[in-house]
Amino acid sequence: MIEYNDYQKVYLNINGENRSVIIKPAQTLLDVLRSLGLTGAKKGCENGDCGSCTVLINSYPIKSCLTLALEAVGKQILTIEGLKNSPFQQAFVSHNAFQCGYCTPGFLLVCHSLSIHYPNADDQTIAHWLQSNICRCTCYQEITNAVKCKLKDILQTKKA
Repeated sequence: MIEYNDYQKVYLNINGENRSVIIKPAQTLLDVLRSLGLTGAKKGCENGDCGSCTVLINSYPIKSCLTLALEAVGKQILTIEGLKNSPFQQAFVSHNAFQCGYCTPGFLLVCHSLSIHYPNADDQTIAHWLQSNICRCTCYQEITNAVKCKLKDILQTKKA
C-alpha cells in the first residue's frame, strides 16, 4: 500500500488522457476534476445522494463527491466531457428528459454504463440504475422512456 502524507503528484487517466495532478490525500475526485476545468460533474448534495457528481470509473458509475482522487489512480475515468456521441444525449432531447440540465450529465453517464453492462435491461434493472440519481425538475418517466428507447435501438443495431 502506498502511503500519502502531504501533497502528491499522481497521474489520472481522464477521458483517455493521462493527466498529471498534484493533490492532497483527502481531496475528492470531484474537486480535482473541477480544478482541471472539467465542470460537467456538479457539486450537489456532497453526500452521495443526488448523483449530479457521477462519473464512470472503469465503466461503472461512482459518486465523485465521495471518492478520493487517490482511489482513481490507475483506473479509467470518464466524465461527461469525454462522452462523445452518446446515443442517450439525443434521446434525452427527443423525449424531453431534462429541463435545467444540472443532473443530466450524471444521468447520461449512468445510462451509458447501463448500456455497456446491461444492453437488454428490463424495466426493473433500468429503474434500479436510475434510482442512483435525482432530478428536481422533470418527470422520471421521460428519462425512463429515453433510456428504454435508446437501449432498444442499440440492441436492434447490434442484431443488424
